[in-house]
Amino acid sequence: MLIQLSSAVLAASEVAEEHVSIPMSPIMYGVIIMGALLVLMFATISFTSLGHRHEATPEHIDPQRQFPNKHDHGQGIEG
Repeated sequence: MLIQLSSAVLAASEVAEEHVSIPMSPIMYGVIIMGALLVLMFATISFTSLGHRHEATPEHIDPQRQFPNKHDHGQGIEG
């Protein structure tokens, strides 16, 4: 079976020897990708100050919570 497959691949590769050119210069592909990444970087930078708008408030301690957080520094229900 592998011999048949390899002979079919060789026969197909001998027939299809056409060269296909790319539509743009390879440098232009790099410029477009770099521009897209710069746009994403500037969008990320523009939203960095959103976390500093309000003062942090302590979380309400809920004794009925199934999975309590471990960040209440011992103020919750002691088990």
